[in-house]
Amino acid sequence: MTNTTPKYDTVIFDLDGTLLYTLTDLRTAVNAAMHRFGWQERTFEEMRHFVGNGIRNLMDHAVPGGEKNPLFEEAFATFKAAYAECQTDTTGPYDGIQDAVRELQEHGIKMAIVSNKIDGAVQTLNEDFFHMDIAIGEREGMARKPAPDSVFLAMNELSAEPSRTVYVGDSDVDLKTAKNAGLPCISALWGFRTRAELESYGATCIADTPADMVAEILGTTE
Repeated sequence: MTNTTPKYDTVIFDLDGTLLYTLTDLRTAVNAAMHRFGWQERTFEEMRHFVGNGIRNLMDHAVPGGEKNPLFEEAFATFKAAYAECQTDTTGPYDGIQDAVRELQEHGIKMAIVSNKIDGAVQTLNEDFFHMDIAIGEREGMARKPAPDSVFLAMNELSAEPSRTVYVGDSDVDLKTAKNAGLPCISALWGFRTRAELESYGATCIADTPADMVAEILGTTE
């Protein structure tokens, strides 16, 4: 029997790897920097492990020697310029995500996006694909995830009750963010990590599909 009252009434979503597939466009921009400076291209498998903690951290992994490389800032600037040009070339919602978001909206669930991606890009992508109530990206003066600051800001703006709020993400950073915010976490198996990886990070609630995620949020799982 379907519950009349959802298990949670507020959901805080990660963006990359949770709502949106972004890996191809990120790799294109990273490799634009690799080509410019004569460094080896990064593979999809490498990129899968680099993403999840903001673009500077991504480039710290991608650039040989990371931030200690004297060419790092130039490479980072090259990446940002390239990504501004290609960030929506192949990026889009995972299969079933937009239907899931619509179903949650129909149940009156309050939703926010909290990402380590640059704030302007987060706003644009939210407007293009989701139209959620709140979208928060990396902002000057605000600690990035896994610090809980951006999650708390979103919850405050949504007037969310912590006991009725759940976090949804696909990485170890997301699990740490949820823990630091005192929230349960639903881990998205369709993102950038495998089940074994998620379990090794301590995930206890793993959704195989967006439909499974909705069922967990609404409390309609068996």
